[in-house]
Order: sequence, then structure tokens, then C-alpha cells
Amino acid sequence: MSGTFVGMPAFPTAARAALADTQLRHNLAHATHTIRDKRARVVGEVEGWEDLRLSGAAVKESALRDLDRHLVELEASLTANGATVHWARDAAEACAIVAEVAKAHGTDEVVKVKSMATQEIGLNEVLAEHGISAWETDLAELIVQLGEDLPSHILVPAIHRNRAEIREIFRDKMAAAGRAAPEDLTDEPAVLAAAARQHLREKFLRAKVGISGANFAVAETGTLVVVESEGNGRMCLTLPEVLVSVVGIEKVVPTWAGLDPLLRLLPRSSTGERMNPYTSTWSGVTPGDGPQEVHVVLLDNGRTRALADQVGRQALRCIRCSACLNVCPVYERVGGHAYGSVYPGPIGAILNPLLKGTGDPQTDSLPYASSLCGACFEVCPVRIDIPEVLVHLRSKVVDGHRDDRVPKPEAAAMRATSYAFSDARRLALAERVSGLAGRVLGRFGRTTLPGGRRAAGRLPGPGSAWTGARDLPAPPAESFRAWWRRTDGGRSSVVEPVETTDGDR
Repeated sequence: MSGTFVGMPAFPTAARAALADTQLRHNLAHATHTIRDKRARVVGEVEGWEDLRLSGAAVKESALRDLDRHLVELEASLTANGATVHWARDAAEACAIVAEVAKAHGTDEVVKVKSMATQEIGLNEVLAEHGISAWETDLAELIVQLGEDLPSHILVPAIHRNRAEIREIFRDKMAAAGRAAPEDLTDEPAVLAAAARQHLREKFLRAKVGISGANFAVAETGTLVVVESEGNGRMCLTLPEVLVSVVGIEKVVPTWAGLDPLLRLLPRSSTGERMNPYTSTWSGVTPGDGPQEVHVVLLDNGRTRALADQVGRQALRCIRCSACLNVCPVYERVGGHAYGSVYPGPIGAILNPLLKGTGDPQTDSLPYASSLCGACFEVCPVRIDIPEVLVHLRSKVVDGHRDDRVPKPEAAAMRATSYAFSDARRLALAERVSGLAGRVLGRFGRTTLPGGRRAAGRLPGPGSAWTGARDLPAPPAESFRAWWRRTDGGRSSVVEPVETTDGDR
């Protein structure tokens, strides 16, 4: 499992359904515009922002280049600080480790800090199978959990919901999960947040086990770092007796000094803040202060596969800021559910195939969920060239179908083109046919392109889907080869024009 929702359709099918939901599109447009406007203001305050991006990218790239060495150093530092380190090759191993720790302490519930890694491995569902309730304590994650929904954004999982919808979720669902919502609950954001705090406080106070992820893991000092805006993370990290942190191996930062550019880039790129209200760091066990038993699960789950991809490995630099989602014209119109993954948007379109590999129709559709406009690269704080990786992954999807017994229409068209272009006589014949088609289509084309050139209109049959969204210029009435013969290579003193329709000379 690598963060893909089981049973979700391929992106084109899911996107078509999302586009029909006008309320969803309104919610997304309002939220993404608000977040990216905030980001633009605080980024504009930083002199030398591009230099800061380069520094952040260099820190993450340095970690990936010697990841094996840094992971061993991280394990040694954590162990020296009293933590127990576990290694998990995949989702099943990671979930089994967490479940075993929880059962060893006889608990039937745990509280969680917002964590993409635990969502990726489906931890909540596995714990439920063991009779353990996993309570999300981040406000947006709580909304998704109570609403029996799926997250649709890296930073704001409930971005697809408006406040009226959230009020109804709280009124209908809170009582079954603990403290009920107040009778006079309104849809004012402050009132909704207060209801969530009251609901969660009793869970914080009685929980024996807390579960977290980590934004960064410093190999030099064995320090894990979580940045958040609500304070729920601080409660989960300090109140329970036992803390289990599930950390992707790509979260390693070699040195404490390497945190400097990353902690300046992340809040501005994610929440549009100069710094996060809560930055929590912990290094193993401290007697009398915080959890007295700490477990760290270092998670692979496809990351070494991504690391082996020379082009795609840069995706592992991602610091989960979600800036690429907020500027993406595709994400803004279809939302996160269409990607079928806990990692949606541009970064999800490359990260999921890299973690999981190609071959699954849903995953294979994700690299095509982009217009390649490049806005994602422009805002990425660690300079991941997402368009480059998208094109690279598209080539992998195509390569995976080269040996299909029945080729796709596009592949068949490319093979036919290759057959024609590989022989001069076949190419000449194709040009003559093209010239005839140019005269017919140019005369009867239904649209006119800039410069007066006629377009061929919509092709029949399978070609209609392609030309329905593109202008197909009518082929020229005379090929270059024919012009060369007729004019003796342009040396003729008088060159008579070929009889064509207006605009096709």
C-alpha cells in the first residue's frame, strides 16, 4: 500500500465527476486563492527568497545522497537518547509494529497528530481491526474522520468542506465519538474550533498512547520535529505515557543547522505564516518530562524505489507544504479526491507512481493529471521540478504498454507514423495523400486559425475526442517535396502558386 485509496477510479473518471460538483469547485477556489495570496505576501517580505529555496533544496539533496549513512546515524542517536527504533519495509510491517506497542499497554484508543505517513499506511483502519480507536486531533482531520470522509489536501484535509457543512458534521457525529457538540453550535469558525477543543480535551487527558509523524528527523542529534498551528500536536507529544512516531526515511536532515532554511521555508509556503505557532522537538526519553517510552518506526514503503529513480528521486525532497496544490489549475477545479490518494495534487501525481510503481490503471493515470504549466515548480520551496518528473513518468507508463498485444490508439498512430517516416517512398506517398486531404479539409474546414489558415474541424471516430479540445490545422495542399520539384529547388525565375483555397498558400 502506498497512499492510494483502494477502489478509486482512474483520474479522468474521478475528475469528470468532481467537475460536475459546483459547490466543491466554489469551496476549492475560495480556499486555494486565500492560502496562496497569504503565501505570496509573506514570501514577498523575504529578501533572497530564491537563495533560501536553493539552500533548502541543497539540505534535502545532501540527505538523500547519503541516506543510508544518515539513517544509521539517526538510529544510533535515537537509541542513545532512550528511544526504541524499528525498521518497516512496508505498510503492513509498520502497522503491525504500532498495533503491537498499543496492545502491549492494554489500551483501546490512541490520540494522533496529523500525519501523512500514518494515512499512507492505513494505520487507523488496521488499529480498528485490533479493537483500538485512533482519534485524529487536528481540526481538519477531525472533520474528515467524523464525516466518514477522505482527506483531499495535504495541509487542509477538509478543504472541500465549507463551514456550514462542518457544523452539520459536528452536530450529527460528535456525540457518538465522545463529547457532543453544544446545542447552540453555529458555523462561526471560532465557535466550531471551540467545540472541537472541548471534544478533544477529554481524549488528550485519558490517552495512554500518542501517535505522530515527523516533519524532519535530525540524524546528528536524534531529534524529531513536528510543526503545527493548533497545539493539538504538542498535547499528543507530551501528555501520553507512550509515544510512537512513524517517520518516512526521506524526512532525515543531516545536521541541526540544516533545519534553519527548512523551518523558514515551510511555514511561509504552507500556511502563509512567518513561523509556525508550535514547533515541537523531542529526542528520545527525558525522565519526568513527557512520554517515558518512545518508539520510532522508520518507514520505507516504496521510498527506496523512488530513490533509485535518477529523475524522480527529487520528489523525496518534498516537505509537505502543499504550495503546489494551491497554485495548480487542475487541483483547484477537481480537488484532492480525484487523485485517489492521501497525496493529491502535483506532488501526489509524481509521488504515488514513484512509491508504488507503474502498472496499475489508477496510478498510471496520475502523471497525466497536469497541464505542465510549471506553476508548481515556481512555488516549490525545495525546487522539485514536478513537470520534469511528470514527463519522465509518462514515458514510463508508455514504455509499460509497448508489448501489449492490442496497442492503444495513440500507440497505433505513433507506430503508423514511424512506419511512414522510416522510408522515403512511404513518406512521399503519405505526403500526396496529405495534400489531397488538405485540399478537401481546407475547403470545407469549419474554423479559421490565426493568419487565415483553415482548420480541419473535428475528426470522425476515435479522433473526435482529440480534436474536440484542439484545433487541427488542415494539411498543406502542396508538400515541400512537390514544391522543390516544381520550382527546381526555388531556382525558377517564376514560381506559380498552387491553386488552393484562400489562406492556404
